[in-house]
Amino acid sequence: MILTRPGPTSRVIADREWTRHCNSAEMSHCTLWSSPSRARTLELKGNGGFRTVERVKRGIFTINMRDRSQNRKPLQRGRSLSIEAIQAVQALKRAKRDESSLERVFESKVRRLLKLDMIAVLKQLLNQNECLLALKVFDDVRKEYWYKPQVSLYAEMIRVLGSNGLFEQVHLLLSYLKKETGLELETEGFNALLRTLIDFDMTGPAMECFQLMKTSGCEPNKSSFRILIKGLESKGELDLSATVKLDAQKYFGESLEFLEEEEDMTVGYNYN
Repeated sequence: MILTRPGPTSRVIADREWTRHCNSAEMSHCTLWSSPSRARTLELKGNGGFRTVERVKRGIFTINMRDRSQNRKPLQRGRSLSIEAIQAVQALKRAKRDESSLERVFESKVRRLLKLDMIAVLKQLLNQNECLLALKVFDDVRKEYWYKPQVSLYAEMIRVLGSNGLFEQVHLLLSYLKKETGLELETEGFNALLRTLIDFDMTGPAMECFQLMKTSGCEPNKSSFRILIKGLESKGELDLSATVKLDAQKYFGESLEFLEEEEDMTVGYNYN
């Protein structure tokens, strides 16, 4: 196959010169002859792509192609991290043993991130059990103008911190939670938090969060009472369980048959 370049002086261009000539500004189209009866004309389009027209004896058909830069998909949030978020996570992990280096990473990478990227970094650090880094990122998240406190995010962080034995940091997060204003009314988020605290034998904080749930205007549902009552009973806290049962009867009447129903364990948080 040979390549001819149209113009005032037509000449043959070797295959190895194809890229150089097609990328040059002067190259508007090229013709490739693969046989006497078949010719392909590649026209360079304004957006960097190519329009390929192949002429054969039977007729003409057209194939539209684009260069690879035109085929990039938008950056994904959630399961896939943006390049900036990946770089931030990697830099944080490299610098975590040196406070001054860590602060430079926060200044140069973390604090420059967009909202969803910063949340993605926080979530990725939690997934990797980088608890102290996640807590430091969360401190920065809380200072952002777009921050809206979500109980479900607190519940997830407390679950990871507790699973790694960092109960001092768990109590720190609970102190943050109690001071939050404009708390989103997430019944399922509170339920996840209650379940997590019960699992860690933190019955006192669980009762405090149950009271916070009610005072913040988030009405407990059957799952809330089921988690708390059955959890307290399993920990031997029968007096506290009896108190919560009385509260449940105010909401749902004397019959507490719903306590025997199966519990839905799914919960998540979402920043829009």
